[in-house]
Amino acid sequence: MTALSPHLRQATPVVAARGEGVHLYGEDGRRYLDFTAGIGVTSTGHCHPKVVAAAQEQVGTLIHGQYTTIMHEPLRRLVGKLGEVLPAGLDSLFFTNSGSEAVEAALRLARQATGRPNVIVCHGGFHGRTVAAASMTTSGIRFRSGFSPLMSGVVVTPFPTPFRYGWDEETATRFALKELDYTLQTISSPADTAAIIVEPVLGEGGYVPANRTFIEGLRERADRHGFLLIFDEVQTGVGRTGRFWGHDHFGVTPDILVTAKGLASGFPLSGIAASEELMAKAWPGSQGGTYGANAVACAAACATLDVVRDEKLVENAEAMGKRLRHGLEAVADRTPGIGDVRGLGLMLATEFVTEDGSPTPRPPPACSAPPSTRACSCCCAAPGTRWSA
Repeated sequence: MTALSPHLRQATPVVAARGEGVHLYGEDGRRYLDFTAGIGVTSTGHCHPKVVAAAQEQVGTLIHGQYTTIMHEPLRRLVGKLGEVLPAGLDSLFFTNSGSEAVEAALRLARQATGRPNVIVCHGGFHGRTVAAASMTTSGIRFRSGFSPLMSGVVVTPFPTPFRYGWDEETATRFALKELDYTLQTISSPADTAAIIVEPVLGEGGYVPANRTFIEGLRERADRHGFLLIFDEVQTGVGRTGRFWGHDHFGVTPDILVTAKGLASGFPLSGIAASEELMAKAWPGSQGGTYGANAVACAAACATLDVVRDEKLVENAEAMGKRLRHGLEAVADRTPGIGDVRGLGLMLATEFVTEDGSPTPRPPPACSAPPSTRACSCCCAAPGTRWSA
């Protein structure tokens, strides 16, 4: 009898029969408020009627048109619609299927464009599970362990995480930038550094937001030393932080932007954006893929962008984020086991701690995973994990 891998344990006992808006419905008809949004994917909610209609119509006309062989209309429309929301100057696009693929496409472009081998990543970042992406991931050992050797050329620098260090934001930021300068002096020469990649808000790493001073510092160093600045907007893009892109909070434009997750409301689609000049430096034949820019996914993405604009979902994320944060902070004020509330927009977290302020080694009391499955990836990780919700 076949079965799923025993390591694919669900965080909850829910067997979803359908989804609608912010709710999931179990097979027994019970309704659940879905705080996970498919791990940041369902940007327009579950089964938004306009997204469903766009996908249904496209399924009946063209399901798959491989984009290095033919062009199709949903792809052309999507390129135009993304031009309305992308930062000025990022006018060339390449599409793939998953966040990991897009991250690796960004890395490949950076190395080919600069002729340099190394990439600097921030401690606590998550960039994917494929070999190169996992090599750049430092949010947890479970993503990197057991299949060494990892990709070479990855150098880790601190991210400003005030709660972890026990400092204020200014001190943590000053430390992170000083350590980056030290890294460039002692580990990865600027002449060997192709890029630095950073999430505007650490996702898997605990929903820790960057700040304007830190991001401006990265931009200044990239410009001074001639390497590229890559923003991984896989989780932070498409409105989750109360701005369309997470980096919009900081007023800095990247050289390469990576997007996925919420772009197509649940259909697999990801991509990178760069200037036409930079994208032209990719080597011939280095960009491609069988399912990238799938016609149905592109149609869903076009509808997603329309819904986000027409229903003002970015503005709603900002407003509801303020409301949620106010409530979380009120709970934290009366709950000794909560050490921190942080995030941007609706990308918020609480951190559970022991009496001495250390990360709690056990799931919080509200964890819904049954005892037999207490190894879920969302909140029942190894002892020492900082619980984010």
